[in-house]
Amino acid sequence: MKMKAALLPLAVAAAIFAVSGCSTMQIGSRSAKTAASGSAGGANSHDANKELAHCDAPLGTIAVTEDTASPWYNILANQYKLGPTTPVLKLIIQQSNCFVVVDRGRAMNNMMGERALAQSGELRGSSNFGKGQLVSADYSLTPSITFSNNDAGGAGALVGGLLGPVGALVGGSMHSKEASTLLTLDDNRSGVQLAIAEGSAKNWDFGGLGGVFGGAAGGIGGGYANTAEGKVIVAAFVDSYNNVVRAVRNYKAQHVAGGLGTGGNMAVQGSAQAAAPTGNGMSLYQAQEKLNRLGFDVGQPDGKLGPHTRAELKKFQMSRQIPATGELDGATVEQLSR
Repeated sequence: MKMKAALLPLAVAAAIFAVSGCSTMQIGSRSAKTAASGSAGGANSHDANKELAHCDAPLGTIAVTEDTASPWYNILANQYKLGPTTPVLKLIIQQSNCFVVVDRGRAMNNMMGERALAQSGELRGSSNFGKGQLVSADYSLTPSITFSNNDAGGAGALVGGLLGPVGALVGGSMHSKEASTLLTLDDNRSGVQLAIAEGSAKNWDFGGLGGVFGGAAGGIGGGYANTAEGKVIVAAFVDSYNNVVRAVRNYKAQHVAGGLGTGGNMAVQGSAQAAAPTGNGMSLYQAQEKLNRLGFDVGQPDGKLGPHTRAELKKFQMSRQIPATGELDGATVEQLSR
């Protein structure tokens, strides 16, 4: 019994080293990287994640906008002790070559500061900080973490059953971490949402070792546990971004009859779109849309029977050899419905 008791610490130590490896400094360690690795310079990238989507040419310029007042960001910063997601997202975007990134974060303050210095006359004359040089952001990408589970299940029973008492100690400290993220792509000129994509990832870590072994050994597992949440969140964002790229590669704009932002086609009672003066099943708004499609230009549909609409109605009626009343009567609706 004494011999077995003496051997237990050695077995525990062996288990620790099997999990953690040697604690030597290694520059560029693969284990310290996230799913967003390497670098990007212009259209070139180095050591990018092989699973990251890539475009042959950029689709436009983009700015990453992070809502620091949202609940998920508060959890990210205060509970997980993680920083903004914008730096890693900008790396992912530039490596993909699907968009050209323009900075609208804190670096923007520096840009404006340099311009203020130029305007004050403090900069050299050759500095060339005149107006009209900033590039507009065609699109905005907004990140959100919709779900992050710090303890999505342990593996103690499985490992313990395979490796015995020491295995149970190590296995009991293994926990999976899951994250689900969303990326929203908006058109900055119109405010229209172009694409939205969910992403997810799952990872295993050994976060409980510090509590199990304590003392000097505690730092081994605890240090990795402090970064495991960040790694799985980054992996989920890579998945989200890949899904955004898949959505926009074959982008097809949504079309609303009459144009975007003109009232829509789900009209409520009393609105111009819902008005059907003749009670024949076609509103004047719908008739204006059909006349435009047929080449009788009534201008922007508004559901009103103005002089221009009356004139085009008469032209249409004459072309169909029906009485040119300038009204949306039954005979006219019948012809427009064909």
